[in-house]
Amino acid sequence: MANAGSRVSIEGETMRYAEYNSQSKIRSETEIDKRLGGTLIAVGLGVAAAGFAGRYAFQLWKPLGQVLSQTAKKMPTSAFSSHYYKGGFDQKMTKREASLILGISPTSTKSKVRDAHRRIMVLNHPDKGGSPYMAAKINEAKDLLDKDQRR
Repeated sequence: MANAGSRVSIEGETMRYAEYNSQSKIRSETEIDKRLGGTLIAVGLGVAAAGFAGRYAFQLWKPLGQVLSQTAKKMPTSAFSSHYYKGGFDQKMTKREASLILGISPTSTKSKVRDAHRRIMVLNHPDKGGSPYMAAKINEAKDLLDKDQRR
């Protein structure tokens, strides 16, 4: 297979020893290193770009956040909580508070009071995980409105 000198014959082809030598292997490792280096540089540039973009976004967010918080402060609170009554219970229940608890008008009929009481008690019954205190307040509201209406 090998001739005397610097030539090698493989299946009839003659190659120089330099072409057959493992320097081609070194070139391929060099090419791999170049590609890997290029990839690392690209990744590094991408991370740097993401960092600068994030910094820019945070700089923009500060004034934008202040504008949003000022706008939220200017909005009326009733826009967020129009269906809910803020505040606790009074010591002695009034007709207004009873109607707020049941979600009906203070001048509602007895049948509307009964339907509203049933609807709310289904949701807040202590046997179904509701509060006994809330159930007592709902019953007190129904009794107060029933007593006042006598219809």
